[in-house]
Amino acid sequence: MVVAALALSGAAFAQTKAPEPDYTLSYNVGVVTDYRYRGISQSRLNPALQGGIDYAHKSGFYVGTWLSTIQWIKDAGGGSDVEWDIYGGYKFPLGDVGMDVGVLRYQYPSHGLAVSPNTTELYVAGTVGVFTLKYSHAVTNTFGFFDSKNSSYLDASAAIDLGDGYSLTPHIGYQKINNFSAGSYLDYALTLGKDFGNGFSATAAIIGTDADKTVYLTPSGKFTGRAGLVLGAKYSF
Repeated sequence: MVVAALALSGAAFAQTKAPEPDYTLSYNVGVVTDYRYRGISQSRLNPALQGGIDYAHKSGFYVGTWLSTIQWIKDAGGGSDVEWDIYGGYKFPLGDVGMDVGVLRYQYPSHGLAVSPNTTELYVAGTVGVFTLKYSHAVTNTFGFFDSKNSSYLDASAAIDLGDGYSLTPHIGYQKINNFSAGSYLDYALTLGKDFGNGFSATAAIIGTDADKTVYLTPSGKFTGRAGLVLGAKYSF
């Protein structure tokens, strides 16, 4: 009788559990010692403030937006000091592969450059276990490079859980700038992450590239693709 009562109470508890929400809405704010994107500094090798909002539906559809302070537009003679990203996509299983397809728009408000740095990319990614392979294809000019439509970026990464809130993420990628081979390069990173709970996390990453040192420079002549240590902290809620 006791066993039966416990079984019934367990069944009743299971039936009253909260259902999966139709969607989630999350926010994040953070700071990094250097904003690196695909290995290249976007902030003149200086710190940057960042933040974003993400909406994810249980069907697999998602949209989001993200912003960061930058310096490279001003270094190129423009006026924008913000990168504003807008993206959306769909995640779904394909056999044992977790698929992710979507579109990402990089916007630089009031950039003032002769060739627009605003860039739109389509992407597709597949994840098996801890490994992810992703391909991004530009349907516009790419980050202000003239006649660079159909540029692409291919990268591979792994998300390794070390336990106790620690993670290790190795990464390698290749950025191809169409019709400008000197702008193409390989980038790499190894990131150690720590989740402290309650929304707080931190990262330490070794990041570098083999980019052309005459192409990716600050006004003072510093190479923005050089190898270096980048620290970050983020709060998600």
